[in-house]
Amino acid sequence: MAEFFLTALQNIFLPHSLLLALGGVTAGIIIGCLPGLTATMAMAVLVPFTFTMNAVNGLIMLGGIYVGAIYGGCISAILVNTPGTPSAIATTFDGFPLAKKGMAEHALVTAAFASGVGGLIGTVILLVLSPILAAVALKFGPPEYFWLAVFGLTIIATLASDSILKGLLGGALGLLLGTIGMAPLGGDVRYTFGLPELQAGIEIIVALIGFFCIPEVLLMIENRLERYKLAQVKTQKGVALKVIKELLQKPGLLLRSSLIGTFVGIVPGAGGNIAGLISYNEAVRFSKQPEKFGTGIIEGVAASEASNNAEVGGSLVPLLTLGIPGGPPAAVLLGALLLQGMRPGPELYVNFGDITYTFIFSLFISNIFMLVLGLYGARYFARLINLPVNYLAPFIVFLSVIGSYAIRNNMLDVWLMLFFGLVGYFTRKLGLHAGPIVLGMILGPIAENGYVQAVLMGRAAGSTVSLFFMRPISIVLIILSLVSALWPFFQRKRRQKEGVNTHVE
Repeated sequence: MAEFFLTALQNIFLPHSLLLALGGVTAGIIIGCLPGLTATMAMAVLVPFTFTMNAVNGLIMLGGIYVGAIYGGCISAILVNTPGTPSAIATTFDGFPLAKKGMAEHALVTAAFASGVGGLIGTVILLVLSPILAAVALKFGPPEYFWLAVFGLTIIATLASDSILKGLLGGALGLLLGTIGMAPLGGDVRYTFGLPELQAGIEIIVALIGFFCIPEVLLMIENRLERYKLAQVKTQKGVALKVIKELLQKPGLLLRSSLIGTFVGIVPGAGGNIAGLISYNEAVRFSKQPEKFGTGIIEGVAASEASNNAEVGGSLVPLLTLGIPGGPPAAVLLGALLLQGMRPGPELYVNFGDITYTFIFSLFISNIFMLVLGLYGARYFARLINLPVNYLAPFIVFLSVIGSYAIRNNMLDVWLMLFFGLVGYFTRKLGLHAGPIVLGMILGPIAENGYVQAVLMGRAAGSTVSLFFMRPISIVLIILSLVSALWPFFQRKRRQKEGVNTHVE
């Protein structure tokens, strides 16, 4: 491990690595601050352009985009009461009231500093925790990978949609799309409709671009008459130092929010929006003046932003160690890793340890760049919020087409991307979100491979049932899957009971 650390440190401090991290963070902030353009969309549309880079450079840039976009969402949340990314929902609760009070700079400084602290804490936990989980993952066999995929699907399906049924339908659609092409074991050709290009299956990046980018463009065009009125950012001398000093006097708030964000991120499918909301709620509970939350105080902004940026590091823990994305942006990173021939899991730390640790260390650099750009450049990035849709939408479509074609130099991928875009747009109207669909496509082949290999192993050993249900790690994963699948029903019953009690009172 020591040699990997040394190589990673040498890689990350190369001039071009620093420039890639800076460029990625800048691009991420720009996209993140524009309402409707999510971190997932930013990464999905730019992943194909990293294919010509080596793995180190591509991952450094994508990590910077991820970090920058999650932070960038707070700018529009504070100035126009519209989260740039879903993870900034809780930031609007106190950020916009602060801006209406004429304290927009206070809110922006708070968001930048808290985001930087949260991002760094999340990355530290990623660095410490990932090798431990990777060592445990070495004990995984085909049955464990099958149950791991099932566990990931239950969490994604239940958390990524307001309706459990719609979430499950989205996951099932993703599983179906994942079967297109040649079967990984046996070589049977499935659902190719006579098209030889589909024998290799659907390229995951094409699906990501289609499901995450095109629907956003169509929604932007649909809402093109909507205009945002920016709150004025009045620069005052000494505000930054005053706010930072006040936040440093509340280390418990920053640490608690960062830890919540990190561990929510580790749960596959939860996402930064859930992390921010839970952290905000805990900040209210621990506060001596809870009645002030929602009226415009920096503690509310700090709780949300520290948490959703710490979630970035947390979401990468299951991705790098188990191959289970912690959220849609992490799913895009999974696609980037697969494009580079790197399968997430223990082998990342054994065969690609120098690349893996370079990527993790680059997140430290990206968070520092994000902190500096946030403190000194947020008011300049804010001016982009009024960028006309008639410029922005064609540019995104252009990048989407070029990116889809660049994967395999195949026009069929472009048509598939556009088709998935239309499907994603209409399914969103029906309440089916893209997250479960795409993550179902990723986890489906893992579950299929694990299941078929485990069945063959079980027949050879004379007992398939014991192989699936009697191994210790499998038992743990089965219990987690059951808890995950049943938890929403318990939550619903509890809410109904609380609603009845409230009504009676």
